[in-house]
Amino acid sequence: MKLIDSEVKAAQLKSKPYKLSDGGGLVLLVQPNGSKWWRFRYRFGGKENTVSIGVYPKVSLKDARKKRDAARELLNQGIDPSQHRQEQKHQQAIAASNSFESVARQWFEKWNHAKVEAHANQIQAMLERYIFPAIGKTPISEITSRKLIETLKKIESNDAPSIARRAYGTCGQILRYAVVHGFAARNPAADFLPEDVLRPRETKHFSRLSETELPELLQKIDNYHGQPLTRMALQLMALTFVRTGELIGAKWEEIDWIKKQWRIPDMRMKMKAEHIVPLTNQSVSILTKIHELTGSDSFVFPSNRGDGRHMSASTLLSAMRRMGFNGRMTVHGFRGIASTILHERGYNHDHIELQ
Repeated sequence: MKLIDSEVKAAQLKSKPYKLSDGGGLVLLVQPNGSKWWRFRYRFGGKENTVSIGVYPKVSLKDARKKRDAARELLNQGIDPSQHRQEQKHQQAIAASNSFESVARQWFEKWNHAKVEAHANQIQAMLERYIFPAIGKTPISEITSRKLIETLKKIESNDAPSIARRAYGTCGQILRYAVVHGFAARNPAADFLPEDVLRPRETKHFSRLSETELPELLQKIDNYHGQPLTRMALQLMALTFVRTGELIGAKWEEIDWIKKQWRIPDMRMKMKAEHIVPLTNQSVSILTKIHELTGSDSFVFPSNRGDGRHMSASTLLSAMRRMGFNGRMTVHGFRGIASTILHERGYNHDHIELQ
């Protein structure tokens, strides 16, 4: 006699466990504490065995019958349902230990030893923020080119195209590591290039001077007759070539006078990782003079309006215009000049890009 759902639901508690049969090997084991377990009883290799297929009501009578039928199909194929269940759990455990995040962390531990700390921190921050939430829990052997492309496009759609390209390179290294160490059979990142799936790079040319014109610029900055704070901000920009927002948003708490470092916290950086700017003696000298003017304020470059804000980017740009560099040089141009000169001098590309 087959069970009906109301009968399963109304099964009375007894002092000892008892079973209700649905036929075909499916039984409901009713415990004294009220729990109701589905069991599938079968014979395999001449021996009787039992496998659990869920708890009622989480697994309904209808679902229990489906699981029983699936187990019987395994028997028809000569497979022991209990052994099959154990193998599945084993494979799931392997998949969990070989998730993309797990393998990525193994790769990172090996990779980061030979890297500059700040650069390694940037890569780690990118993985934590963009990659792990998307594919971190996926077994690395199940990462497909389609899944990888979807992840990169999502990063790109969040107005981070450069990070999407960097993520492609990093994921490619992780997947290559997975292949070499037997975690995956192939590297799906090798199936495509960034330009195949991401928008073309938008080349944004910031006006900047050539190296031969640099002395003219530095001399005019030194002789600038506007606000002293504006002049010293431009002098510091020439020595550190940080982004404009990072300069004008600087706080005194970020300056390490002992180590001669300016440590820009992760929340102010594009990559959300702390950025360390080494301070030359010239930089320290300028900061010392600025401190005499603004040391009582939290910002290194406070607004002259006294509104608790920092200097505006337009203040620096206006100064550049007044010095006669309108259309020839922007504040961001200091970064371009530095990159060009350092590359021409033969400095390491990765170090230049990082700084």
